[in-house]
Amino acid sequence: MIQDKRVLVVVPARGGSKGVKLKNIRPLNGRPLIHYTGELVQKLQYVDRAVVSTDHVGIAAEAKAVGLDVPFYRPPELSGDRVGDLEVLQHALTETEKIDGVTYGIVVMLQPTCPQRTIEHVTQTIERCAEGDYDAVWTVSPTDLKYHPLKQLQIDSEGNLSHFDQRGRQIIARQQLQPTYTRNGAAYAISRACLLEKKSIMGDKVSAVVIDEQLVSIDTLEDMQQVERLVA
Repeated sequence: MIQDKRVLVVVPARGGSKGVKLKNIRPLNGRPLIHYTGELVQKLQYVDRAVVSTDHVGIAAEAKAVGLDVPFYRPPELSGDRVGDLEVLQHALTETEKIDGVTYGIVVMLQPTCPQRTIEHVTQTIERCAEGDYDAVWTVSPTDLKYHPLKQLQIDSEGNLSHFDQRGRQIIARQQLQPTYTRNGAAYAISRACLLEKKSIMGDKVSAVVIDEQLVSIDTLEDMQQVERLVA
């Protein structure tokens, strides 16, 4: 609990990942991927409850093996690859509140696909959300200026090249570029009101925890191999 708000951690881990089959329990340096998140959750401050949202019995078993709770299974309509984080978090929050008979003021989403996250990353995100009374706080990483949105190009159906954003034509030096950031998946802290009333994982009043060290969000086998090297 922080600032008189109960904190619920939700670990979303469906079984139907397309890029890497059963990615959430695929071994990473000899351990199922979800174990990294489960072990970190046990060390976190402020957390009152941690649950896994899954539709797969194998993932549920591995989650329980590392101390995470699986008090419900995700319904089929929330198991497809086009289901957003909002619907999954809303379901997990309302189901857990129904089971526990309490209200959680902050929901923290920890996706198993970021095993490099640290206790400090998550703790800072929770603290900023609670103490700043934000709708949401996301962890982000600075985007290399070489890949700045105003430097992106596109090719149309006839093969013509143009700037994706026409303001890019005015860019001469990198000093003209305002820094941009990419969400890295380490942690999201979102208020209950933002999820259930504003129906958003971002809301209106949003802040960020900037992480400078390299983090990889795992989508492919190549990502897993890269993370294995970094974690090792």
